[in-house]
Amino acid sequence: MTAPRPTLTPTRTAVKQAATGSLIGLALGDALGFPTEFNDVRQILAKCGPWRSMSLPVPAIVTDDTQMTLAVARGIRTAMDRGLLVASRLARPLREEFISWYHDPQNNRAPGRTCLVACRKLDDERLAWQQASQLGSKGCGANMRVAPVGLVPGLSEEQRAGAAQLQAALTHGHPTALAASDLTARAVHLLARGTEPMGLVGMLRSYAYESRGNYRQRWLGDLWTYSDDTSGEAFIARGWDECLLVLERLENALRTPDPEADPCLTTGDGWIAEEALTTALQCFLLFPEEPLTALRRAACTRGDSDSIAALTGAFAGAHLGAGAWPKQWSERIEYRSDLMSLGALWDS
Repeated sequence: MTAPRPTLTPTRTAVKQAATGSLIGLALGDALGFPTEFNDVRQILAKCGPWRSMSLPVPAIVTDDTQMTLAVARGIRTAMDRGLLVASRLARPLREEFISWYHDPQNNRAPGRTCLVACRKLDDERLAWQQASQLGSKGCGANMRVAPVGLVPGLSEEQRAGAAQLQAALTHGHPTALAASDLTARAVHLLARGTEPMGLVGMLRSYAYESRGNYRQRWLGDLWTYSDDTSGEAFIARGWDECLLVLERLENALRTPDPEADPCLTTGDGWIAEEALTTALQCFLLFPEEPLTALRRAACTRGDSDSIAALTGAFAGAHLGAGAWPKQWSERIEYRSDLMSLGALWDS
């Protein structure tokens, strides 16, 4: 039985500048969480002091999370410059952007192994992208970069879901990576449109239930045949089922919230896609009107703190817009010019 859908509250996105806010927020969270990744909370507090007072590092350097977000954004922009957004038009520029990132000397920010292995295979033109995809991986690299898909205006639900899953599948072919990426883009889209944070988790659970048996053949092609599943529907259902389980854990955590406790204790450390989604959502939903506090909470976690904080920033920025971020932070983030130009494109 599906949960009821809360009513959407329309928002004038062009005024709010949700795309700019989300992209800048993602990069700020990434930079704030970069120095704390691989540390537990005790170590972070010893290094940074009280978590509610954490400062943006100087310089504000980002990781592969922001770099690959920009790659996805540029790939979508190129595809849409050529016409209607469909799989055949999107796969090539995404592949080219990922290969370019793979060879970039700036790709030196501890990128994930799955992305590196898949991108090396994507660089071999003899292979279909499905042959490069790592079907055993549901790492958070699948959805830490998907926010642009949720920010592009004018997409149908099918285009948004298909593009979110396709960009994940080029590297992370596990069905849970696909479903978590779809949900992440969906959350960004709903927040940018004005969905109230209180109703967000229920809407995502309803969407997951409805999507459970829908294998997006037009976007994924024969990807499922590289698995041991008996059909595309059985393949993708595994991913949605795992996402439904963590969304339930998130709902339980939010019933008795404890802002001072590490969110990873209840929704996971964020190294895998579905936990990166839910732990970032928890950080955002603990402080939906306090974006810097949400970022700081996300960065002070024992898990994949840069990816958790990046997604938290994407959610907070989509909800509150560009004005969420103080100038003394946003004006010194790495790749600011690229983030601003893409945000302006989709805010107009």
